[in-house]
Amino acid sequence: MFRLITGIAGASGFGSASTAEQVTQGIDATNLTAIITGGASGIGLETARVLAQRNAHVIIAARNMEAANEAKQAILQDYSKARVDILKLDLASLHSVKAFTHHFLTLNLPLNILINNAGIMFCPFQLSEDGIEMQFATNHLGHFYLTNLLLDKMKETAKTTGIEGRIVNLSSVAHLLTYREGIAFEQMNDKNKYDDKKAYGQSKLANILHANELSRRLQSEGVNITVNSVHPGLIMTNLFRYSGIFIKMLKLATYILWKNVPQGAATTCYVALHPNLKGVSGKYYVDCNEFKSGRLARDEALAKRLWDFSCDLVNKAARKV
Repeated sequence: MFRLITGIAGASGFGSASTAEQVTQGIDATNLTAIITGGASGIGLETARVLAQRNAHVIIAARNMEAANEAKQAILQDYSKARVDILKLDLASLHSVKAFTHHFLTLNLPLNILINNAGIMFCPFQLSEDGIEMQFATNHLGHFYLTNLLLDKMKETAKTTGIEGRIVNLSSVAHLLTYREGIAFEQMNDKNKYDDKKAYGQSKLANILHANELSRRLQSEGVNITVNSVHPGLIMTNLFRYSGIFIKMLKLATYILWKNVPQGAATTCYVALHPNLKGVSGKYYVDCNEFKSGRLARDEALAKRLWDFSCDLVNKAARKV
């Protein structure tokens, strides 16, 4: 906590005050292709901009194509040689996730980096088109399905190029504030049990559990792909559009902890690109340094149960189509 408040660097040489440009300084990503969900705004856009600046081929996956195109043009204006493409993706729709994946695969591009960045926060109770609580559907299940659909491409790329693949799940310190059992499997869609803050925490806990379980599976296969999760920090972005007075009061009380967008994207960029993390998998990062996640996030049995639960939800949705 002291490092977080003061900005003092940790073991990595970076800390809370470090920016995305600083943590990737000198890294050449020319041979890398990266998909960034929610790359049209906020820290997703900054992540896309910095990866493109480091010469990666960036695919911005976004629901709002007008915003995605504006993001692309902003990146090109900042760096005229940038390689940036945009593809439509609505994570709250498993049909959209499947369509996005099909479109991407038809491009016959390699895939080295997948950054599961997009998310919603503290929204009123609603169900996705697949009948799943919206925060869980968008923040976890859409990314779970997307990752599974792209995994063979990532394995193929890692095998043929010899370059390590990296998957980064954006979680949050909010994973500590969730329902008592962690994931409310039996009451996921119960409006009467819904708490917008705990539902968000549940989805962020799911991001870490997903990363940890996928990491274990890939390691057991001997696949050259790492999977890690990150807490970007407190950043005022569009994510807070449902938060109202709560966030205003929180920011007033904790103003010293808040980051700007370049600082908020730093940990994501560090985990996605930095050579110091070669071979490192199944870890949780805060301020560009490994950090101990909450007890539930380290529960292997819970991670396995969530994996099976997520597969069941995806399979049930597929049968309805």
